[in-house]
Amino acid sequence: MSTEGGCQAKSGDKLIFSCSGAADVGAVADLAARRLTKEGHGKMFCLAGVGGRVPAIIERTSNAEKILAIDGCELDCVKNCLEHAGFTEIAHVRLADLGMQKGKTAVTDEVVVQVVAAGAEKLK
Repeated sequence: MSTEGGCQAKSGDKLIFSCSGAADVGAVADLAARRLTKEGHGKMFCLAGVGGRVPAIIERTSNAEKILAIDGCELDCVKNCLEHAGFTEIAHVRLADLGMQKGKTAVTDEVVVQVVAAGAEKLK
């Protein structure tokens, strides 16, 4: 069984949860989370598993060294989902706080790099 998908995270991991919504900012958040994982800052993890209260995912998230939520817009769906599951120690990046607006943000490498930098800083 492959562990590349993130569901096999180990305790002490820095876990990254991102918006993957239909809007441009959702796409940017998702790409940033994937790049943060690729660059070794943490491990992208399954937000649907948190929302669905999948026991193994809740347990592994509980054992994380750090949790990062990357939200595309002001609705804070990622942060709220984690909080509703009982997680309170959450580092948070909101793309809107970086000047990115839903429906007006080009999904470019330059924009993704800006979010990666903000996320990497929060994961230190």
